[in-house]
Amino acid sequence: MYLLQGKLKANSGKREDLANILIQASKLVSSARGCKLYVVSKDEKEANTVFITEIWETKQDHDDSLKVEGVRELIMTAMPLLDGQPEKGQELEIIGGYGL
Repeated sequence: MYLLQGKLKANSGKREDLANILIQASKLVSSARGCKLYVVSKDEKEANTVFITEIWETKQDHDDSLKVEGVRELIMTAMPLLDGQPEKGQELEIIGGYGL
């Protein structure tokens, strides 16, 4: 299993727009091979930040999801909303838990 935790900082006042684009992306990849979870979340303490949590069968499945029709277009739509370059997501090793 492959888990990726991402954190994107939006330009001031653009968090909801960014979150909506990411939610659209979640719908596109929901049927992609190996997609187990794609969740978009926020923390009220970080007014301009959106978090993404993804679980995939393999890293390759995640990488292949970038080829799903419409995903690249959503990425291009989201880029101008970001405050700077996106940080590399944190790759975590799943060691157990409920629902796996």
